[in-house]
Amino acid sequence: MDRVTGALDELAAEPVEELAGPALIERLGPLLAVLNRVGAEVARTVRRCEVVGASEHDGKATMASWLRGHARLPAGSANQLVKAGRALEQLPAVAEAASAGALPVEAVAAVAPVVEPGNLAAAAEQGVDVGEVDRLLAGIAATRPHAELRQVVAHYLARLDPDGPEPDPTESRRLAWTRHDDGSVAGRFELDAIGGEKLLAAVESILQASRPAGDDRTRAQRQGDALVQLCDNALATGSLPTLRGHKPQVVVTIPLEDLVDPATGPAAARTGFGAEISAARARWLACDGQITRVVMGPGGVPLEMGRSTRLFPPHIRRAAELRDRHCVFAGCDAPAWWCDTHHLDEWMADNGRTDLQNSALVCERHHTKVHHGFRIERGPAGRWHTYRPDGTEILIGEPFLLLS
Repeated sequence: MDRVTGALDELAAEPVEELAGPALIERLGPLLAVLNRVGAEVARTVRRCEVVGASEHDGKATMASWLRGHARLPAGSANQLVKAGRALEQLPAVAEAASAGALPVEAVAAVAPVVEPGNLAAAAEQGVDVGEVDRLLAGIAATRPHAELRQVVAHYLARLDPDGPEPDPTESRRLAWTRHDDGSVAGRFELDAIGGEKLLAAVESILQASRPAGDDRTRAQRQGDALVQLCDNALATGSLPTLRGHKPQVVVTIPLEDLVDPATGPAAARTGFGAEISAARARWLACDGQITRVVMGPGGVPLEMGRSTRLFPPHIRRAAELRDRHCVFAGCDAPAWWCDTHHLDEWMADNGRTDLQNSALVCERHHTKVHHGFRIERGPAGRWHTYRPDGTEILIGEPFLLLS
């Protein structure tokens, strides 16, 4: 690792600003090959970690969740590494090409479905030579566009079961989004034909029902507005499933002085999902009686409950959600609505109080962990710390300190 780090330091010191276009391309090619080789080693190591259960050392159930929490990878990238590691273990020709730098991790992950247990069993029943498939896919992945590789893999899987049952439409549905620094959201979705028809019908009905004269927005803009209106309608009816005992609500936290101040007040309020918005926008939301207003100020609901009850009442739970926003166990990003409200000092054994200071949001898995040796504490500065049963602290990014 020291030699690798030293080589990277030398590369980083090269003055690329002085290179012309052709020279930059010459430099980029070998770098991409190195990136592919490193990616293969990362995937191989992730697979070994998965086999031996290494993620449990930090209280994580899977390597995908460890990669999300400790390597700060998006869910898609974490899952991709796990799939690639499994594929490298069972497809030697693909593994050799990846180790030589000919294949990126994305290509290895794309062929991973070939070695899923059900597909391997189907191949064995039909006498398919998986070794030959391995060699063919390695060649295609190294020479053809990524989209073509995915098509070849899909064609192979379809041929394994040409007369199988009609696929479950829910298996092909995907919805993913990214939150930007200003709180805006971008994303993509994939729906089967029936699911897509339902979405189009719902959005189109709202779009066509409100077409004011002079509206010169693009169709894409009007469809986006219709989708938000569809969410407004669903929230207003009160018919959505409850989240940890509460009906879904748009939550905005804003100091009382900013709420009553007529100024715009940029970044004065925070939404339940963590976006910062202006005081003006918060006041606009507060005008809608169908949206619950949570105002934290001198005259707010008292948070001290003493020992009158073991279960955290709704307003304590809401305050913990506003403070913690997700599971506080190191490396976990489980959202608040997955979490239990945990007594830091146990209510029965340690005479712990049912109040905000003695509470912490932890997901179901990590709630179990803290009752079996792991420990969480909130420091004076408000930062959460997580300790293993042996007393050592779990530090995010700890494995990468050797590269600094």
